[in-house]
Amino acid sequence: MKLRLGIDVACRAAHQATLADQTGALLWSGRRFHTSAAELARLWAWLPAGADPAQVLVIMEPTRNAWVPLAGWFAAKGAQVVLVPPEQAADLRDYYYKHAKTDRLDSRVLARLPLLHPDGLRSVDGLGPAQALRRAVRLRANLVKRRSTALQRLDALLELLGPFWTDVLGTALTKTALVVLERYADPHALKRLGKPRLTRLLYRHSRGAWGQDKAQALLDAADQTLALWGEDGLDYVELADDIAVEVRLAQQLTVEIAALEERIDALYQQADPDQLIASGPGIGPVLAAAILGRLGDAKRFDNLAGVRAFTGLVPAIDQSGTGAHRHGPTKAGDAYLRDALVNAAEHARRVDPTLAARYHRLMTQAGKHHNAALCTIAAVLVTRLAACWRAGQPYQLRDTDGSPITPEQGRAICAQRYTVPAATRTARRSIRQSIDRKNRTGRRNKESPSAPSTGPSTPHATRPAPGRQHHPNPT
Repeated sequence: MKLRLGIDVACRAAHQATLADQTGALLWSGRRFHTSAAELARLWAWLPAGADPAQVLVIMEPTRNAWVPLAGWFAAKGAQVVLVPPEQAADLRDYYYKHAKTDRLDSRVLARLPLLHPDGLRSVDGLGPAQALRRAVRLRANLVKRRSTALQRLDALLELLGPFWTDVLGTALTKTALVVLERYADPHALKRLGKPRLTRLLYRHSRGAWGQDKAQALLDAADQTLALWGEDGLDYVELADDIAVEVRLAQQLTVEIAALEERIDALYQQADPDQLIASGPGIGPVLAAAILGRLGDAKRFDNLAGVRAFTGLVPAIDQSGTGAHRHGPTKAGDAYLRDALVNAAEHARRVDPTLAARYHRLMTQAGKHHNAALCTIAAVLVTRLAACWRAGQPYQLRDTDGSPITPEQGRAICAQRYTVPAATRTARRSIRQSIDRKNRTGRRNKESPSAPSTGPSTPHATRPAPGRQHHPNPT
């Protein structure tokens, strides 16, 4: 007998389980248990005597990471574990129970879901967050985002000192620039250091790239800041302390990212010893690990169309009768995977002539802007990488006529034949900007949270109540 075990997963409270047979009839409902070996064993003992573990289908929603230990335990018992998108379960629950929402009802819907909507079930291949490579590449992406945020805050603080500092240090702050800002963001402290000692500091940390000229430029920037603000116009000491905090955060995140990349490289070597993903054009070890870690085993998909749909890079289709409209990407997949694929596509189109030709056609003939064309290239690239993984063969770089070429030859061909004219890029960029203007910041939707209000504030209603006449000057 086939059994359907629906589990409403909770993060802190007890889980709720409901058991149904293959016809949807409930055998029992509302059994509570926690994530522990003893309580899971007691739940398993509630199954009918002689039940075949291979005939047990466990249905859950991917609630945070609380579902992972449960999936691992039931899979070890021999049961099949499937996940259901929370939106589908919620829609079915709302349909059957319009005026109630309880954990018992949720577990009942999940237990009957294989009968109601079998296409919405997705088998669990691997344990998601419990997989080291998948978790590590996501952690790296989060750390990179945090570092970018810290550097953006640092850039905003430098604006208080004036544009002179950014002109000298550059917008892409180097390690040497961070050392200077951590210690001497106060113009007075920088001037007290003096040119000889500042020169030695710059020369040592930049390994000779910066010297006396850069030191003098920094001292001139400090003079301009003092001339702009005056001696008492700005609390330089407090601002320097805030800058030092952001610098230390960025430096520590850089150290953590470097250590994490070493661990990711070792995990990737274990997962892909033949370097199939890294064989893609322009794909380095970081991007290869990110793609494999977030995509997983491409053999688990029924076909290559399923791989593309999983990435969320395919267009959404609105079809009714004889009419069909294509919209932007569905973005239904993994956001980290999409970011990695788009970055990989940007490198690949400069090496692979077949991808460069498609990108060139989309930009020059189809009227696409850069981002839209790049999404198309990313979808093609992931399809090819998945095909290589499923076949166990590395990526073969070829010219548009099918002849094999080297990466060096590919770069030369792409630069010679498929360079998009600057005028075309400008025109496509103008189209994109015209679209963005429709959603630009309005008078009541300011970019800066510290921007002043556009009008006077009042505790009274700005519109008269229904049925009442508004008098501008009531007496």
